[in-house]
Amino acid sequence: MTIPAGQKKGTAVASPTNTGGTDVPPVLPSIPLSADPVKPEDQSVGGLVKDVTTHLSSLVRSEVELAKAEVTSEVKKGVQGSIFFIVALTIVLFSLFFLFFALGELLALWLNRAAAFGIVFGFMVVVAGLFGFLGFLRVRKIRKPERTISSLKDTAQVIGSRGKSAGNTPELT
Repeated sequence: MTIPAGQKKGTAVASPTNTGGTDVPPVLPSIPLSADPVKPEDQSVGGLVKDVTTHLSSLVRSEVELAKAEVTSEVKKGVQGSIFFIVALTIVLFSLFFLFFALGELLALWLNRAAAFGIVFGFMVVVAGLFGFLGFLRVRKIRKPERTISSLKDTAQVIGSRGKSAGNTPELT
C-alpha cells in the first residue's frame, strides 16, 4: 500500500462516497486519535490524562460535525419542500379576496351595497381577531426549557467538582 505524499501513516481519511448528489451528505474525514500508538506504560499519568482529554475533545468535535452535516442536509430538504407549501398558501390567501368580494356582492342583492361590504369587512375583522386571540393564548403557554437548564446546571456542577476530593463527587444517573 502506498501512502500519498504529505500524509502520515495512521492519518488516512475516508473518500466521499457521493460525488455530486445532494441526497446523502459526503463522508466526513476520520480524525486520528494519535499519529503513532503509544503503550500506556511508556507515559506518565499526566500524559495519559492529556491524551484522554485530547481524544475526548476530538470525539466531541467529530460528533458535532456529523450532527451538523446531517441536520444541514435535512434542513435543505425541508426548505425545498416548504417552498411548495408557501406558494399554495399564497394562492389561497389571494383567492380569499375573491371569496369575500363574492360574499359582499351576494349580500348586496338584499342590502345596500355599502352595508353588504361593511358586513363582510366586520366579519373579516372578527375572524382575524379570533385567530389573533387564539395565537396569543398559544404563545403565552410557551415555557422555558426546564429540563435542559437543569441538565446544564448538573453538568456544570459535575465539571466544577472534578478536581476536588473523590468523596464529594455526585453520582451520575
